[in-house]
Amino acid sequence: MTLHHLAHSQVEAFFDPATWTVSYLVLDPATRQAAIVDPVLDYDPRSGRTHTTSAERILTRVREQDLSVAWILETHAHADHLSAAAWLRQQTGARVAIGRAIQQVQKTFKALFNLERDFLPDGRQFDHLFDDGEVFQIGSLQATAMLVPGHTPADMAYQVDGAVFVGDTLFMPDVGSARADFPGGDAAQLYRSVQRLLALPPETPLFMCHDYPPAGRAPAWVSTVAEQRAHNIHVHDGVSEAAFVAMRRARDATLDMPTLILPSIQVNVRAGELPPPEDNGVRYLKVPLNAL
Repeated sequence: MTLHHLAHSQVEAFFDPATWTVSYLVLDPATRQAAIVDPVLDYDPRSGRTHTTSAERILTRVREQDLSVAWILETHAHADHLSAAAWLRQQTGARVAIGRAIQQVQKTFKALFNLERDFLPDGRQFDHLFDDGEVFQIGSLQATAMLVPGHTPADMAYQVDGAVFVGDTLFMPDVGSARADFPGGDAAQLYRSVQRLLALPPETPLFMCHDYPPAGRAPAWVSTVAEQRAHNIHVHDGVSEAAFVAMRRARDATLDMPTLILPSIQVNVRAGELPPPEDNGVRYLKVPLNAL
């Protein structure tokens, strides 16, 4: 856990080395209300077992500081880790929220996985669906949801107290940007989403959702708009949309599918709930053969 201080809030970052994911606890000291961003449910693909060690680290900090968690904010339906949103909702009573375009993602993956008839791709699995530009509160802190599609159609960034939690639009400057070849992804949209973020004031802190550090660098997850514009290896100032799209398509064609994409998506389109048990009482995750 690493602590960051903003003007009127406190951000605690929790790095998961198994999935290279960064989760956040955003705290309003004035009201003791908080939000959790992108929590991880631990999953062992060899045994099919889940556990809550990573989420318990966040919950421990919530209880140590006697916080009330208002929101669990998902930046998108992740393909590299299972979400612990449902478990944390049970523990805290918080509302789980994501962008409204999750409906499009749910429709795509309901068809791919042939999900049960009772699974409706209308976002009802989440407590709230954000529209682009929607303003909400974390205690006395004003937050804004920003639609930043491209990696997926439903990616959201969240601006809180002058900082932005960028999801999978940007990575650290020496890593670049997220892939755009998942179903519904679009490299041109991703470029425009990145430009929207990089049009913010140069000093704006940007909190990453992941870090995949090159050899010799420890994991890191905070940069600024100015640093990204000057040094991001994929989208620094002067890189055109056409050049970015060409780079992204060529690079994406060389990438393997994420190790946990198949289990992750099935859980994450359900707001972190596991699939319903079958008639023997066991829950199952599906592996569609030759489909991706």
